Amino acid sequence: MAANENPVTAPTLNAIPKIKSKSSYKRKLTLYGVLFALPWMLGILIFSAYPLVMSIYYSFTSYSILDAGQWVGIGNYKELMSDNTFRISIYNTLYYTLISVPLNIAVGVALALLLNTKIRGQGIYRTLFFIPSLVPAVATTIIWMWLLNPQFGLVNYWLEKIGISGPPWLGDEHWAKPSLILMSLWGVGQAIVIYLAGLQDIPQDYYDAADVDGASTARKLRHITLPLMTPVIFFNLIMGVIGTMQNFVLPYTLTNGTGAPAGSLMFYVMYLYQNAFLYLKMGYASAMAWILFLIVLVLTILIFVSQKRWVHYQGKES
Repeated sequence: MAANENPVTAPTLNAIPKIKSKSSYKRKLTLYGVLFALPWMLGILIFSAYPLVMSIYYSFTSYSILDAGQWVGIGNYKELMSDNTFRISIYNTLYYTLISVPLNIAVGVALALLLNTKIRGQGIYRTLFFIPSLVPAVATTIIWMWLLNPQFGLVNYWLEKIGISGPPWLGDEHWAKPSLILMSLWGVGQAIVIYLAGLQDIPQDYYDAADVDGASTARKLRHITLPLMTPVIFFNLIMGVIGTMQNFVLPYTLTNGTGAPAGSLMFYVMYLYQNAFLYLKMGYASAMAWILFLIVLVLTILIFVSQKRWVHYQGKES
């Protein structure tokens, strides 16, 4: 019996120090991991978490950087409700979002379908459509200011060639936002890349089965391509809404921060910037920031709720 106990007890006793050494090794790995991640964690706490928490507090104060500020409760929010420029900025931003985002999706999907066609020089065409999205926003704005100039811009020049009198574009309050929406199509190349990836992810078996059934190109587009592209469209819809609600660079560069003509290009983030850094009304600007957050949150939730009706995922029943 003693001879049988040695093989059992000996490995068990020898395993005890190994377990301790492994536990110590894991603690060291955890410690090293925390040490390496510490600069990042401190950066998040100092430059993101702390300003986020403080902005909530400042939104209930009259803080203006130059003084400590006084507690005003919901005074900033009440004042915003009666601020005419605030209402105009919300209208301009929602107008731009509700037209620009669907238009960019439609144009992006259409161009992606064309660029997915097997033709000679396919890579060159894809590159040409993507390059404009690499141009900095300020440079893009300057280019379009020249193109849309009502006196000597190329757009009105070519319109006159075909007998059309070009509009004043950015110089008219009725044409300013449509002009900005037109300019937004310049950067559709980034979305095209994502749409192309979605198109190439659709299994060829679906198209082969449709060919056997004698389906036309239009039917395959309607019943195969577009339904299986809806997850990609859904992603770009969310990102587009979030991005356009924060539109700042284009209108600010075009108007030098004034929102002219007649406030037609006064966007929400521009007005927030004015209150924060021109008028030094940081408390007021903080209240605007949190209202913007709530608007974006509500829009995002509505899109997520609606996606159950129109987004189709492969391998799942719609």
